[in-house]
Amino acid sequence: MTHMHQMASGKTARAGLFSACSPLFGFRRQIRGLSMTPTFTGAPRRARPLAWAGALALGGALAFAAPASAQVSEETAYIFNTLLFLIGGFLVMWMAAGFAMLEAGSVRGKHAAAICLKNIGLYSIAGIMFYAVGYNLMYDSVDLSGGFFGIPFPWSPGELTGDEVIDVAENGYSTASDWFFQMVFVATTASIVSGAVAERVRIGAFFLFVVVLTAVIYPIQGAWTWGEGWLDAAGFSDFAGSTIVHSVGGWAALAGIILVGARSGRFVGGKAVPMHSSSLPLATLGTFVLWMGWFGFNGASQLALGSAADATAVSQIFANTNMAAAGGVVATYLLTLALGRGKANLGAVLNGALAGLVSITAEPLTPTIGQAILFGAAGGVIATFGAILLEKLRLDDVVGAIPVHLFAGVWGTMIVPLTNPDASFVTQAIGVGTIGAFAFTASFAVFLVLKITIRIRLKPDEETVGGDYTELGHSAYPEFLPGKEPAPAMP
Repeated sequence: MTHMHQMASGKTARAGLFSACSPLFGFRRQIRGLSMTPTFTGAPRRARPLAWAGALALGGALAFAAPASAQVSEETAYIFNTLLFLIGGFLVMWMAAGFAMLEAGSVRGKHAAAICLKNIGLYSIAGIMFYAVGYNLMYDSVDLSGGFFGIPFPWSPGELTGDEVIDVAENGYSTASDWFFQMVFVATTASIVSGAVAERVRIGAFFLFVVVLTAVIYPIQGAWTWGEGWLDAAGFSDFAGSTIVHSVGGWAALAGIILVGARSGRFVGGKAVPMHSSSLPLATLGTFVLWMGWFGFNGASQLALGSAADATAVSQIFANTNMAAAGGVVATYLLTLALGRGKANLGAVLNGALAGLVSITAEPLTPTIGQAILFGAAGGVIATFGAILLEKLRLDDVVGAIPVHLFAGVWGTMIVPLTNPDASFVTQAIGVGTIGAFAFTASFAVFLVLKITIRIRLKPDEETVGGDYTELGHSAYPEFLPGKEPAPAMP
C-alpha cells in the first residue's frame, strides 16, 4: 500500500475515490486515491490524504475516466475537508442521542432515567479518555511497536488560530476537526455496550468499563488498521467500521451480558419471558436519529471533500447508506410477518434498519444501490435470527445490540470483496477473527475484574425497584410511576 504524507501524530490519510459506472449488480474497479497514477492505492481510512495536494502542485488534471476536475486552491480544499470532518462529526455525535432514545424506549420505564444518565456519561468519558490516551495510542508512531499500538499521551492540535501562519498544505485539514471526528466514533462503540447490559448493570461499574474500552481496547485494535498497523499492511479493509467500531462494541457487549447475567425473571423454567419496552415511539425516534447520523458516519469517512471526485464519492456513500437501511427495514418487516403469522414486530424492524446500516459500513462506496439494498436486507435477516438465537441461549441483550452490531458487522465486513477487488475473503476473515478475539477477551477480563472487586450488578431488590430510584433517586416518569419511595443511592 502506498502511504502518503504522515502528520506529527503518526496518522496518515486515505485519498478520495472515484469509480466508473457499472450495471446494477456489476463490479466497480476503484481508483484508490486522487493520484496521477491510476493504480494508486490510498492509505488507511483513518488518515487524511494529500494526494489532492500533489495534483495541485503538479498543476495537472487528475487521472479520471471522466473529464478533468477543476482545480481548487489548497486553502479551499483545506476548508472543505475540515467542514466534512466537522459536519460528519456532529452528525455522529447526534447518534449518541439516537442511542439514548432507542435504549430509553426499549427498557422498562423504571430504568429509563438511568439509561439516559449512562448515555450522556459514556459520551463524556469517551471524549476525555480519547483525548488523554486513546487518540495517540491509536495513531502515533504505531510502526515502532511493529504495527500493534501507538504511544499513549494526550492529544494536541497541530495548528491554532493564534498561529502567524496556518500551513494548509501540511495536513490538508484542521487537526482539531480530525480529532473530533475520531472521538465520536469511539463513543459509538461504548453506546453499543450500554443497551445490551441495560436494566441490571451498575452505572458506576459500567463507567469504569467505558474508561478502559475507550482509552485502551478500542484504540489498540483500531491502530491495527486505521493507524497503519499490521492488519492494514495485510490488506484488511473496513471503510467506516463495521468491525472496528460496531463488532468491537458487539463483542464487548457479549462479554458483558455473559458476566452480568440476564435480568431477573427474563428466563423462567427454561422459557423466555417477554419484558415489554416502555415506549416504542421513543425507540422509533431513536432509530431515525441514528439513521440520520449514519450519513456522517459513513459519508465523512471518505475523509476528503476537496475535489469533484470526493464530492461524488460522498454522494454515492449517502445513497448506498440510505438504501441499505431501507433494505433492512423491508426484509425484516416481511420476515416478522412470516414468523408472526401475519403480525409484524416493530422492535425487530427497527433493528433491521440498524443492521442494514451496519452491513454497509465496511464498504459503502463500491456497491451499486441494488447491491446495497440486498446487503442491508441480508443484514436485517441476520439480526432477526440472531436475536432468536441469543434468546435460545438464554443471553439477555435488552436492545438487540449484539445481533445488530456484532452479527451484521461481521457480515458487512466479510462481503467487502464482493464489490471491492482490492480486498480478499481470507484477509477479511483474519481481521474479523483477530479483532473479535482481542475485543472479547479484553472486555471479558475487564468486566470480570470489576465483578470480583466492586460488583457490576444491581442487587435483586434494587433491580425490582428499578435503576432510576436505586441509582438516581428519581424516576424518568414520576407521574406514571407514583408511590415509590426513592431507594438510597448505592455506596
